Amino acid sequence: MRLPCPICGERDRREFTYSGAAVALERPGAEAGSEAWDDYLHNRDNPAGVTRDLWYHEQGCAAWIVMTRNTATHEVLGAALASEARRAGSTS
Repeated sequence: MRLPCPICGERDRREFTYSGAAVALERPGAEAGSEAWDDYLHNRDNPAGVTRDLWYHEQGCAAWIVMTRNTATHEVLGAALASEARRAGSTS
């Protein structure tokens, strides 16, 4: 799979490290029980279709990138630097 880096251009997926969904997780309060903490730490959605993921260009420019991609087809629909995506309010 090839991924677009806004700085370096299209690169091999092996240059990147996947870091999960590009959405803010709601951390349980200190008084939350062990079940809530277990869910927060270990369970994530695994949607089929369009997602927004956070990737780190580890073997390139060291940028954090938000990739919009289709998990069913592996098509990459877009990429933006995470700092720009956050300023635009589009990571959550």
